[in-house]
Amino acid sequence: MTTATANKVKAPKKGFKIDRQMIPTLAAVVIFILMIIMGQAMFGTYLRLGFVSSLFIDHAYLIILAVAMTLPILTGGIDLSVGAIVAITAVIGLKLANAGVPSILVMIIMLLIGAVFGLLAGTLIEEFNMQPFIATLSTMFLARGLASIISTDSLTFPDGNNFNIISAEIKIIDRPKISHDLTINVGVIIALLVVVFGYILLHHTRTGRTIYAIGGSRSSAELMGLPVKRTQYIIYLTSATLAALASIVYTANIGSAKNTVGVGWELDAVASVVIGGTIITGGFGYVLGSVLGALVRSILDPLTTDLGVPAEWTTIVIGLMILVFVVLQRAVMAVGEKK
Repeated sequence: MTTATANKVKAPKKGFKIDRQMIPTLAAVVIFILMIIMGQAMFGTYLRLGFVSSLFIDHAYLIILAVAMTLPILTGGIDLSVGAIVAITAVIGLKLANAGVPSILVMIIMLLIGAVFGLLAGTLIEEFNMQPFIATLSTMFLARGLASIISTDSLTFPDGNNFNIISAEIKIIDRPKISHDLTINVGVIIALLVVVFGYILLHHTRTGRTIYAIGGSRSSAELMGLPVKRTQYIIYLTSATLAALASIVYTANIGSAKNTVGVGWELDAVASVVIGGTIITGGFGYVLGSVLGALVRSILDPLTTDLGVPAEWTTIVIGLMILVFVVLQRAVMAVGEKK
C-alpha cells in the first residue's frame, strides 16, 4: 500500500458540524418558524404582507433596543436604563416640540440626553468600579424620576411637526387589499440601519473584537493591551444613545408619550438578546440573533391576543422562555467544558 493510499484510508470523514454555542440561536429560529406556522394555521393571517409590515413597523423600536442591549451583555454586563431613557427623552422631546422647537433640533437633543446618561453609566462603571447592574440601575431610577418631575401628563405632538416623516408609511408592494400590502416607514429603515451598524461594529472593528475579548475575560483583554476602559465607555454611550433613537422612532409612530412609557422595555430587550442566543455571561452572541429574538418577542403579543390568552400570561411566557434559553446555554457550555 502506497503512502498516498494509506493517507486516504486514515483520513477522517468530514461531516457537517454545528457549533454547540449556536444551538440556542437555532432553537430561536425553530421557535419563530413554529409560531408563524401556528398563527397561520389557526388564523390565516400570519403570512400576509400586512401582518409582516405591522410586525416591523410596530416593533422597530424593540429591534433598536435589542441591538443596544447586545453590546453590554456581550461583555457580561447589562444596561437596565434603556427603558427609562426612552421615557425621559420622549417626555422632553414632546415638551420641546410643543414649545415650538424645530423637530430636527428636538431629535438631536433627545440623542444627546441619551448620550449623557450613557456617559454617566460608563463613568460609574469605570471610574467608581461599580457593577454594570448597579450603575445602570441608578441611572434608570434617575432618568425615570426626572421624567416624572418634568411631566406626568400624556403628551402629544403638535400639528405639522416633522416627526411625521418617520412614521409616514412607504408602500413597497401595493395590492387591492390593504392586508396584502407590504409597507414600511422610516422608523423601520432606521432600525435596519442600526442592525447594520451593530453588525459592522462587532465584526469589522477593533472595538467589536475588544467587546468579545472583554466578555471572554476582561483581565486577559487588558493583558493583551486592548483598550478595555475606552471600549466600556463606547458600549454604554452607544447603548444609551440607541435607546434615545428608539424613543424617537416609537414616539413618532405613536404620536404621544407619557413618563411611564418604556416601563419593562429593558427586560424585553434582555429577553430578545437571550432568546437570540447571546450568552448572558458574555463572550458569544450575534446582533442578528438579537434581532431574531426581538421578532420572537414581538410575535408573542399578537399570537397570545388572537388565542385569547390574558395579557399577564404573555409576561409569564417570556419569563419561561428566558429560563429555558439560559438553561440551554448553561447545558451547552457544560458539555463544552467536559470535552
